[in-house]
Order: sequence, then C-alpha cells, then structure tokens
Amino acid sequence: MPDRAAPRVFVTYSHDTPEHKGLVERFAAFLRTRIGLDVHLDAWYDNVRRDWSAWATEQLTKADFILVVASPDYKRRADGSALPHEGRGAQFEAAILRNNLTRDLRRETERVLPVVLPGRSVDEIPVFLNAHSTTRYHVDEFTETGVADLLAAITGQGQYPMPRRGTWRGGAVEEQLVPASELPWLCSSNGVRREAASIGGQEYEQSIVLRPASPSATGPGFVELDLGGNYRRFTTVAGVLDDAADPFQVGRVRVVLDGTPRSEHDVSAGKPAAIDLDVTGARLLRLELSRPGAPTSPFASSAVVVTRRGGRPPELGLGDPTMT
Repeated sequence: MPDRAAPRVFVTYSHDTPEHKGLVERFAAFLRTRIGLDVHLDAWYDNVRRDWSAWATEQLTKADFILVVASPDYKRRADGSALPHEGRGAQFEAAILRNNLTRDLRRETERVLPVVLPGRSVDEIPVFLNAHSTTRYHVDEFTETGVADLLAAITGQGQYPMPRRGTWRGGAVEEQLVPASELPWLCSSNGVRREAASIGGQEYEQSIVLRPASPSATGPGFVELDLGGNYRRFTTVAGVLDDAADPFQVGRVRVVLDGTPRSEHDVSAGKPAAIDLDVTGARLLRLELSRPGAPTSPFASSAVVVTRRGGRPPELGLGDPTMT
C-alpha cells in the first residue's frame, strides 16, 4: 500500500508495565511494517526534546483513525479516576477524545477504535467509549487474520460486503434471464459451439449445438458451464438439428449438476424435448449430447467415449438455453 494512500493511525495507550509497553510497540510495528498502515506511536518520537502535549494534539488531529489500547491504567486515567500527576499524557489524550466525541458522536465513534490486545479485557476499555454497546476489536494474534476486523473498520471493506439489491417490482421478483451460451465455458469437446439452430421447425438464435467437423468424427459432445451458485433454473429445448445429415437419428441429452445426473432425454427429428430444471446453488453445469446405445463414462468424468450408431455422429442442439 503506497504511503500516500495508507490511512494515518495514532495509537494512544498508557505505560502500565514494561511488558504492556513492549506489547503495544510490537502491535504498532506489525500494523506499520506488515500491514502498511501509516502508524504513529510515542516510543518512535523520543529522539529529540519536544512538547509532548503539542505532539499529541497534532497526532490526534491528523489521524484518520485512533486506536485506544485497553489496559487498567489507561481506563482509570481516561475515565478521570487517576490522580492529576499520574499518566498525564494518557489523561491529556483521553480528554481530547472525550471532547471530540461530545462534539461529533457519530464521526468520532467511527474514528476512535478501542483495541483489546492479548491478555487484556473488554472491561479495561474506558467507559466513555461504550465498550459493551459499540464495536470493540479483539486482537488475539499479530497476523493478518488476527487484525482482520480492525482492518475492516479502517478500510471500510468488510469480510461480508452487502450484495447489490435487485429491482423492486411491488412484491413481484423480476427474474433476470441469461443465455447459457454466454456463461463462462470451462471446457468443451470438439464440435460443440455457439450458433443459431433450427430444432423441430423452430429457430433459436443463441443455441449450443453439437455438429462434428467431419462425418468420421466419433464420440458425443459435452460442455461444462460455470454457474457459480448464482442461478435458480435452467431451461432449453433439446432436439435433433433440422438440417442433420442423418434425419432418422435418435439423440440423448443428459444434464449433470456438480457431478450428479439430474435429467436425461431421448429426442428424434421433429420430436424435441423441453428441459426445465431447478439448479439452485449449483456451481457446475455439464451438458452431454450423444446417440444412445453406447457405453459412456460416469457423469462426473470429462472423458466420455461412445461408439457411433448408424455410421454417423450425433447432430444435436440445445435451443436458446437460458439461466434464471
């Protein structure tokens, strides 16, 4: 992530113990070096004499997000129960956070992110951050998975984005029809292609046909389509092509979903078959076109062998196959 695009993050915490201070430093370093956030921490700025109040004010003002690291001492200092001379830095930074929340609660609720590191508790988050009624971020390990929820809040890109809403038609669901021939073809056999077809005297412009390149071609045809679990129904008209070289052939059409046979139809010239199949949740649609009477491999296999009948290969079509 380029520095110019990285969100600026300020980490506010208290120096409860050397162990806690080291834990916070490792957490901030992980976010900066491994994740690429523009993280700022007081421990990295002790190389010169400076006005720490002015520095803290600048960090709190410039930061896109402020991470409040929970701990017992920070909670006491942020909630105003610590002595005036105790942890002045944490008290000062927390006072600014309380003031910003009072001024613009919605904006600062999204900007100030309470973080619970390993060994810490949600009960150590300052009261004014409403830890039990608003989101808090538990980081159990310093990995990309461990900070996934925190990064979602910073980047605005959650793990489960809301899907795009369809068109409302007063209670009636408007179905979107998609030509199956336009879906991604994962693989297909020779002779299977997209083209117009005439089946049973009806013209279909967006069809899938098996028309071998030569009369000596052997074997059935097949095509596998990527559904991705996005469709509900599959409809088509299957039949022998009206201009088939062998008009007396009988064809067989099998539909296989995710490796499981779902329908099988025998067709002949002038006698097509209508196919209307529920494909809800299916990810892979396999269409097999052959002549019956010859052995084939199991449906899930892409290697299908068949012996031709009548000396000619099958010449079949699926008229305007459609996904809903």
